[in-house]
Formats: sequence, C-alpha cells, structure tokens
Amino acid sequence: MLVERALTILHEWVQSDSLRKHCYAVADSMRHFAQMQGANADLWEAVGLLHDMDYERYPNQAQSPSEGHPFVAVTWLREHGWDEEICRAILSHADYSGVGRETPLERTLYAVDELSGFVMAVARVRPSKSVEEVDVVSVKKKMKDKAFARAVNREDIVRGGAELGIPVEQLIEGVTTALRADAERLGLAGIAIG
Repeated sequence: MLVERALTILHEWVQSDSLRKHCYAVADSMRHFAQMQGANADLWEAVGLLHDMDYERYPNQAQSPSEGHPFVAVTWLREHGWDEEICRAILSHADYSGVGRETPLERTLYAVDELSGFVMAVARVRPSKSVEEVDVVSVKKKMKDKAFARAVNREDIVRGGAELGIPVEQLIEGVTTALRADAERLGLAGIAIG
C-alpha cells in the first residue's frame, strides 16, 4: 500500500518521463539494498519514489538551505501525515539541507541516488541500450570519463559507498542488479541488434 501511495504521488507531481524513470531506478535500488539488509523494503522503495517528487516544480539550483527541493516535498508529506523517518531521509539526500545522514535508510538513499542515474546513462550508450550489458568495469570506466554524464557528481557516488561502509564496486553491482530487475519500466531492456 505504501509503495502504491508513493507512486500515485510521484505521478501527480512529476510529468517528466526521465525524472519518473530516475525515481523508479532509485526506488529499485533502495528496495534491493533494503532486502539485503533485512529492512522494510516497501518503506525504502517509497523513499526512493518520493525523494525527487518536487524537483521538477522546485528544482532549487541555488541549493537554498530552506526552500525549493527537497523542502517543498517534505513540507507537503508532513502535512499529509507521512512518517518522519521518510521525511528525514528525503531531506538528508541533499547535502545543503543541513540534515546529516545517520541511518542505513538515509545513507543508502544518498549512495544510490546519483549512481542509479549514472548506471542508466551507461546502459543507454551501450550498443544494445540494455542494462544487461552494464557491469562494474564499464561503470567505473565511464566514471573516469569526465565528459560523460557530466551532471553526475562522481564524488557523491564514492562518498555514498564510504558512508555505507561498502566498496564502490559492491555499490555499483547492487544498483546494476536492481535496475536489471526493472529494465522494461526503466526503458533499459534493450533493442534488437542485427
């Protein structure tokens, strides 16, 4: 029920197909890591779906510590009775929010956010356009290419793994595995070649 509610809210707030897919990918990654840790997978997936719900309307490029993304979303979620654990996790994924990452939920959201988008970008440049062709080596190689997906902060990916206490390779493998399981919805199932 929680995931369905989060999905409905995401679809009400976000019209951009690419931002929706980003949120699906983050949600997939969150569910994957929750299951690995024996945590509440529905709760973690809902956080992934909602973490950027206000980004399209209130992008906050200036990184204001009090208005725009993610503050608008969290204010709305609190007003609508969403649990503080969810609200705090969403705030914590923005370094400029002033909310430190203290729980595995918060650390995981930060760790998988940029990386989920990056793995999707790597899949899109593969000849087959399939996430099945993406592996740790190909992601790490693209991370070194500063011209590729330049909006993705590589330091955030490395810091995310460090905050979780896992090697970046393990983080990449987890995200890639999660996205493979939802390749169709993410548009990463590939195209026929030949």
